[in-house]
Amino acid sequence: MTRNPNTEPFSRHHRRYDDWFERHRAAYVSELLAVRALLPREGRGLEIGVGTGRFAGPLGVQFGIDPAGETLSYARGRGVTVARAVAEALPFADAVFDYTLVVTTICFVDDARAMLREIARVLKPERKVVIGMIDRESPHGQEYLTHQAENVFYRTATFYSAAEVEALLKETGFSRLVWVQTLSAPLSEIREIEPVRPGTGRGTFLVVGAHVSRERCERRG
Repeated sequence: MTRNPNTEPFSRHHRRYDDWFERHRAAYVSELLAVRALLPREGRGLEIGVGTGRFAGPLGVQFGIDPAGETLSYARGRGVTVARAVAEALPFADAVFDYTLVVTTICFVDDARAMLREIARVLKPERKVVIGMIDRESPHGQEYLTHQAENVFYRTATFYSAAEVEALLKETGFSRLVWVQTLSAPLSEIREIEPVRPGTGRGTFLVVGAHVSRERCERRG
């Protein structure tokens, strides 16, 4: 598989990446709780961009893919069945998952539309995608942009706003969108778990849940 410059840092610095979640434990748990608020409680799930399994493992997501092969042993150790693959070409048949999870991955994929079309393809009709993301337009999202060139992981990332992701979801056949948010303080100041609030506009970390339309699933057949 050809190296993607967006994922190369995760392969090269996989231990440093995985350690981030321990160094910023309160922020990590806040993000977990925000994702859990919208994630289905049962069914066959897939995390796209599973990385070291820091979300799929504790949230009980059974399957995961990632192009950064060096991270997959961590995810496997956290109980996730993993495969090395890219988001734009998922190695699964049509309509096999009850939900998919995408956490801080949309900013790294080469083609977000292609990823969402693939997600729609592998989801069963009217089932759910849950996307966690850094909101480019939040006050602290702007800080990420200001210091982006200094961050080994986010140097080549493309950050999105909530409005842009909402438009992409609707364009690719998703509807019934629900948003939640957390992390309203700068990362360096977060010492306690932050609350999960509805909507957008206050939190740096946003989560959106959306359902693939039956019409979209029928068209793929």
